[in-house]
Amino acid sequence: HVQLVESGGGSVQAGEPLRLSCEASLDIRRYCLAWFRRVPGKEREGVAHIDTDGRTRYADSVKGRFTISKENAKNTLYMQMNSLKPEDTAMYYCAAAPGGSGYCYGYMYWGQGTQVTVSQ
Repeated sequence: HVQLVESGGGSVQAGEPLRLSCEASLDIRRYCLAWFRRVPGKEREGVAHIDTDGRTRYADSVKGRFTISKENAKNTLYMQMNSLKPEDTAMYYCAAAPGGSGYCYGYMYWGQGTQVTVSQ
């Protein structure tokens, strides 16, 4: 039974940082990983992605502020979020997709989410 467990969410003031973590019960070296977020009433948004080779990409809304990274030895995914804005308020989810060098399949494993709330 695969588990992805997020942590690190919370309530902060605008401009403050947060670091999200996602501990996985699978070998993350074999998976593409990502952070998504969802606001009630809106579609889920892909925020940041890292493939098996460590290449990253980001949503335009977070470029320059968020950094996705992973620690294979700990099977843990991270996202450092700096300069947080009220519009970053959402439930954040980590997800895993089977993949290899140069390819990723669909995201098939999801965590339960961690809430991030940013106030002015």
